[in-house]
Amino acid sequence: MNRMDNFVYEYLVRVCFGKDCVRQHLRQLLECCWETVLLAYGGGSVRKNGIYDQIMGELKAADKSVVEFAGIMPNPTYAKVQEGATLVRENHVDFILAVGGGSVIDCCKIVAAQAKSSQDIWEMEFTDHRYPQEWVPMGAVVTASGTGAEMNNGAVITNEDKKVKAGLLGAYADFALLDPASTLSLPMGQVISGAFDTLSHCMETYFEKLDHVILSDEISEAVMRNVIRNLRILTENPQDMEARNELMWASAMGENGILKIGEVTDFQAHQMEHQLGAYTDCNHGQGLAVIHPVLYRHIYENNIGRFARFACEVWGISPKGKTEQELALAGIDALTDFIKEVGLPTTLTEIGITDEGILKAVADTCNITAGCCKKLTCDEIFEILKECV
Repeated sequence: MNRMDNFVYEYLVRVCFGKDCVRQHLRQLLECCWETVLLAYGGGSVRKNGIYDQIMGELKAADKSVVEFAGIMPNPTYAKVQEGATLVRENHVDFILAVGGGSVIDCCKIVAAQAKSSQDIWEMEFTDHRYPQEWVPMGAVVTASGTGAEMNNGAVITNEDKKVKAGLLGAYADFALLDPASTLSLPMGQVISGAFDTLSHCMETYFEKLDHVILSDEISEAVMRNVIRNLRILTENPQDMEARNELMWASAMGENGILKIGEVTDFQAHQMEHQLGAYTDCNHGQGLAVIHPVLYRHIYENNIGRFARFACEVWGISPKGKTEQELALAGIDALTDFIKEVGLPTTLTEIGITDEGILKAVADTCNITAGCCKKLTCDEIFEILKECV
């Protein structure tokens, strides 16, 4: 019998999407509130592509005092979070504007929450199991899509002292500005990696423990087909703006909660890649591309009907003449072929990770999720990671 879990859905983020949306909306969104803005960004690409100057112009026109918080790294560290929180407190910042992709936005979500709390937020969440109830208001200008970070209050932060890369809960953005044209200045490898992260978010929600098909699953199938189609278009023509539009909105759909309504969700591949990132700082989308097919070959028999459906509904594979097992494996093969087609790595060796000692440490410290259709052990995770080499 099909079953949808009980749920409460509330969406807090105002989204402005499309060409030139920063010029059209940012000043109006800021002008009636807040005086001192923390402008947060990464390694300086926003200065090279003109977005920094555009946003500074809007902030000055809105008569805001600006404090800069630069240098947020691709895998933001807990030390960087604390640096940002200190800046907020010392400069009496009352609004945070994150300009960048998922790493910048994630970092700012936790900065916003930590700045309002006297307790260490890592200890609050992982030891006391309490979560922030207030934060400094923030907004996001998205310049790199894939993570969907602007659409929720979750953040992935690396605690270098503890050798843990994990999810924390922090602030929701008051608004998010999504201009697909801002992704034109990114290296194609980053665009492809981000789009695969979107596909991964959909799969992590789709391959849950329970084998029932609800509306959320069917929406997820549509988003996956959309990502696959438009990533193929973009690899052939990187200037195709319609494909970039679709991929940016697909990224948002992957993490705004719509696909998770009534679901348990899996996210075991993400947990494995997060810990891999804690030990090696590997690219998130590339790590996911390597892990997903290997993981799926280990677990598909535990939800074979869903994997068979994935082959038919997402990859368009005909079930005619195939057993359910053959169909399920054909879908995993199609995923593997697609990863190769768009130029993503299929082994950890390709991204320079071969040390079994590191893989063992990753497996031993990996969070094991309740939603995976097969409850893995640390030893099984180690075997999967070794196969990824």
